[in-house]
Amino acid sequence: MNRAPETPPHPSGDKRFKLLDVAIKRHQFRQDALIELLHAAQELFGFLDSDVLIYIARALRAPPSRVYGVATFYNFFKMRPAGEHTCTVCMGTACYVKGAGAILAALEREHGIRAGETTSDQRLSLVTARCVGACGLAPAVVVDETLEGRLTPEATLERVRQITRAASPAETKP
Repeated sequence: MNRAPETPPHPSGDKRFKLLDVAIKRHQFRQDALIELLHAAQELFGFLDSDVLIYIARALRAPPSRVYGVATFYNFFKMRPAGEHTCTVCMGTACYVKGAGAILAALEREHGIRAGETTSDQRLSLVTARCVGACGLAPAVVVDETLEGRLTPEATLERVRQITRAASPAETKP
């Protein structure tokens, strides 16, 4: 009798692992569903830490190195918590030639972080992308999912200052 493997309860008792189990079972513990399961896990947890990756590896009976390799290969998976706001600088050829490097350098200086990092107050994550598909607007930056083009370092800094100065929802509650 072929029974599907059971995933043991997570020691932390975090209920999100039970929801992840539902996704794992829906995909019938298949290793070829790894990317879909990583997406599901990221939706549940906000990012993929090593605990989540190991949990998925065990449930799929896959080597943890394979799960980690897939998670780190694709840039849409986050390995650390993201900030309240995200600024993505396109580093594609057209954007780079038109000044994306200067924009990135200005953002790194102003916020004291490097690409791929989040500020200590969790307000801003700074990331780069190989191409955002807006070469005609080079240099392009995506600020909180809004594409902005033909930017200068100064204009980008001002736009990011606007979003990071705005009160966060947690700060507006009495």
